[in-house]
Parts: sequence; C-alpha cells; structure tokens
Amino acid sequence: MAFSLELEEWVGSVWHRFITRRASPDFPQAGIDLAPRQRALALLFRAMGGAGDQGVEAASERDLLLRRTLLQQIAGTCKQVPLAWCDGRNLRLPSHLAVFPEIGLNEELYRWLALLAAHAGPMRHWGRDNQRWTQRLLQRYPALVSRYQRLVDAHLQLRPDPAAMSPAEAALERALRQALREPGSVSEFPRSERAAWPLPLWLYPPLHQPGAPAGDLEDSSEHLATPPGEQRSGRKRATRIDENRREGGLLVVRLENLFSWTEHVDLDRWSDDSEDPDAARVADDLDQLTLSRTRLRKGGGLKLHLDLPPAEVDDIPLGEGIKLPEWDYRTGRLQANFVNLQLFEPRDCQAQPLPARLQPAARRLRRQFEQLRNDRQWLRQQPQGSELDLQAWLDFHVERSHGQCAERGLFMAQRQTRRDLACLLLADVSMSTDAHLNDEHRVIEVIRDSLLLFGETLSTLGDDFALYGFSSLRRQQVRLQELKTFTQRYDDSTRGKIQGLTPGYYTRMGAAIRQATRLLGSSKRRRKLLLLLTDGKPNDLDLYEGRYGVEDTREAVREARRQGLIPFCITIDRKAADYLPYMFGSNGYSLIRQPEQLPLRLPQLYRQLTQP
Repeated sequence: MAFSLELEEWVGSVWHRFITRRASPDFPQAGIDLAPRQRALALLFRAMGGAGDQGVEAASERDLLLRRTLLQQIAGTCKQVPLAWCDGRNLRLPSHLAVFPEIGLNEELYRWLALLAAHAGPMRHWGRDNQRWTQRLLQRYPALVSRYQRLVDAHLQLRPDPAAMSPAEAALERALRQALREPGSVSEFPRSERAAWPLPLWLYPPLHQPGAPAGDLEDSSEHLATPPGEQRSGRKRATRIDENRREGGLLVVRLENLFSWTEHVDLDRWSDDSEDPDAARVADDLDQLTLSRTRLRKGGGLKLHLDLPPAEVDDIPLGEGIKLPEWDYRTGRLQANFVNLQLFEPRDCQAQPLPARLQPAARRLRRQFEQLRNDRQWLRQQPQGSELDLQAWLDFHVERSHGQCAERGLFMAQRQTRRDLACLLLADVSMSTDAHLNDEHRVIEVIRDSLLLFGETLSTLGDDFALYGFSSLRRQQVRLQELKTFTQRYDDSTRGKIQGLTPGYYTRMGAAIRQATRLLGSSKRRRKLLLLLTDGKPNDLDLYEGRYGVEDTREAVREARRQGLIPFCITIDRKAADYLPYMFGSNGYSLIRQPEQLPLRLPQLYRQLTQP
C-alpha cells in the first residue's frame, strides 16, 4: 500500500512538471532574476530622472482575467503574470523574467522598464499614459529607438493571433499592437470582457489604489515568520476582517466522550502557540492574505524567557528613557520622538582583571603606543631654543633694514602637548554576534577581547574615550549598555562589565549613533572620533529591516559629520561593500576579513585614524 502511494505521488509530480512546462509561455532557459541586478537598476532609475526616495523592489504576480488555452486550463497556469508598476514609494519589477527566448532581451526589458518608470507620472489611463511616456522617452533619447523596436518585434511574435479571438478581443489586440509599434497613435481602446494578453513593456496600475480596502503588509506590524532575506515574492495583497467570536452558546455533550479524572490535564491550549515552520512557505504561495484584528493571548502558564528577559535578571536601567528622532526616507523627514532609547548597566558584573590570555598582547600594544602618549610640537619665535627660527630671523632682518626693530624671539623650541582627542566606541552586541566564527570562537567573544585591548591601549595613551554596547527590540526599546563613560576610569570594574556582555535582540544603528553623537558632542576636545564595531547591516523586527534601516543609519552618520565628528565603521561582514559605502562613504569603513584578528587590528586602526 505504501509503495503504491509513493508511486502515485511520483507519477503525479512527473505529470505536473510535464504539463506545466508545456503550458507555460515563458522560456526558463533564458530566465533572469531581479536580485543581482536590483542595485544597478535602482541607479539607472534615479540617474534618468526617477525620484530619489524611491527604490527598486520585487513585485508579486498579478491576477488577470485572461482567455487561456485548453492546455493552460488543464495545467492551471497563466492565472497570474509578472508585471511592473510604481506605487509611489518603489518601482516594482518582476522578481524573475523569462518572457523572451534570449537572455539579452530579458535584461534589456529590465532596463527599459526602469527608464520608462523614470519618465512616468500618475497613471490615469493605462493605454494612453504608457504611450505618452514611451513617446516622451524615445524623443528625448533617440538612441533607444532601435532597442525599443527590437523588444517590440520580439514581443509581437509571442502575442496571440487576433484571428483566433472573438471580435471584441481581436479589436483590442489590434489596437494594442498598433500602440506598441507607433506610441501615441491610439487614443481609444475597444472594450473587452477579458483582459488583453500581458504587455511586459508597459507599466501597470499600482496593486493598491488609494482608498482600496486592501492593506499593505510591507508597513504592517504583523510580519510573516520568515527570516530576513528569505521572502522572495515581494509585496502581498492583504485584507482585514473582523472576527465575531461568540462567547458561550449552546454546547451538546456526549457523556461517553468525556475524559476520566486520570486522563484530564488542566492545560489551556485553546489555540496553538508554537510557530508553524511551513507558515513562510504557505504565505509565499498565497496571492492574498487575510489579517484579523483579534489579538490572542497565547501561552498556557509556562514560564518562558521571551523577547525581553524578566526584570529580576535583566540589566539595570539608568534613568528614564531618552526620546530620539528617526529618519523616514519615504517622506524625507525626521520623525521627532519616534524612538525610545534606554541606558543600561550590566547586572551582577563583578570587577575582574584582564584575562591572562590577553596580557601578552596588551603589553605589546602598550609598548607600541607609549611613544604616542604625547605629541611633540615645535613652538616658533621663542627667546631660546635648540633650533634657529629662520622665518623669524628673516622678518627681523627686513624690519631692521626699514628702520623698525620689534622685539621677537629667534629660536624654535620643542614642547610636549597632550593629544586633543576624544573617542567613543559603539559595539554591536545583537543576537547575530552569538554566531560562531570557527570551532573555537564566537563573534561576541572577539568583540569582548577587542573592547578589552582597546581600553588597555587608550588608557595607556591617555586619550579621552568611552565604551558602549548597543542592541534593540523595535523602536520602543533601543538598549545602550554603558561600559565606560568619559568621566570614569578604565579599571577592573570596566573590565568586568565588558566580560559580562551577552548578545541579544537586534541592530537599530541610527538611534545608537544619534545618542553617541550627543555624548561625544559634549566633549571639549578638538578632534572627536565615533567608532562603530559591528558584524552586519542594520535590522530590527519592524520597518527597520532593509532600506529603511540603511537610510536612517546614513542620515545619522551625516548628522554626526555636520557636528564635526569623524564617524568610522569597523565590520567583519564580508558583504559590507554592498551597503557600508552608501552609509559611511567609501573611506568611512574598514572590513576585517579575518575576524579573529580584530582585537589586534582595532588599536592599529585607531592609530591610523588619529595620526596628525
């Protein structure tokens, strides 16, 4: 029986693949993905006139009422098609294109859609607006005419034959063909009960029109249980429903179905409170999601450590929360008092000396940095000194030849002056730092060692410095761990706090950088260096994932520079080149390709950054 079921499933899967391939109008061998081209298309879109606050994102497939062939109806394909549109915040392009039999044509189609969207405006009529935008683009850039004509010729060969359609559908098809060949030549389009076969060269209306009942999952606080970076289908359509749950009611009980006393377990499990591992896959397959506003209190009296630890084991809060702004790139403004930042001090951290395994490295660093403890500076026009001040002597000689002889020193003397410098180091202690670098070390252990050796070096050097760790749990709680302030000494108490750091939560960089800017801005030193030590890009459970977090961090870095600070990022993320140049500038970060070398590399980087 089991063998027959397995055979039936195997035959069914083979049949499904066969019929789907035969019925699909796409060309899988020439298919390309949006992801590796997303950055280049976004640059092209903005460079050609697209809005600077709009990005390029993947679009979900759309429902169109098409007349399908018998084979397509049997296979169940062509119900949804990949289309492109602009929703006011992003240019939505298909996540995968295989509409042409050549890879070059599909790549050219991506570029054409980005160019067309850069010259598009609000859509009032799908056919007339796309013609007008196409005509405007071709008139402004005549070199695109041949590329556009190549796309049109290739697409017209794939469109259905009007002779095989009903009169209304055939009239609409002929009008669309004419509009593609000669943009602007068709002002009226015949009506048809069924939609025309998709036009991949045109933009379609947004998925959510203003006032539509569908919600937008991208900005909703109720996200899918999918790890960051694994959602492939882009935006989903959502609707809200109100659940009318009736408490009580008529209950019919059959006595023979009751548990005995020995079988009864007093455990409330009215609804399952465990995560469904298939939820992300199911949501990815669905075209429309229905959200309920009913919030269920889950859990059956079990004592668990959830997102936040219990108060008796959590770190000690210092003072009231601090309200900070956050940058919203979609509106182009700072949202005042949007983030709540809370200072913490590690709980139950005993004073500890420097670990024995780090003491040899600390001694080497002390010897190397001892010579930088004080800068030597030449003072000019001194009454006595070890060198003659030639410029002062020349001025004296010229003045004497003109009958003027002002008293001035003619020597140069070397004096020792204290380094006029302050540094604040922000260390990322989010849950990603709990990952293993190798069989022996975790990221958090390397960060602890880096902070310890950095503190040993700067305490020897005599520079003012402060040490903080940061993490976050949505905008309501950005956690800043106070390890050492500018006014505190670096001693065994600070070393104990550093060794007591534990990873947790997420990485809301913008708020941490803004608070560090405030703390560093109060210093009286002439040069102020803000160092950020991290293992990845900004992220959090809410909107902070993706472009939102990157844009907010970039704006926070710009605010720090406007206040005269020098922000610099040190990372061990090998993909940092994809986002750090945009946030910190091409010269504003350093990638440590061997993370285990970070404790020794960090003081050396500090030396390079603070050289006069």
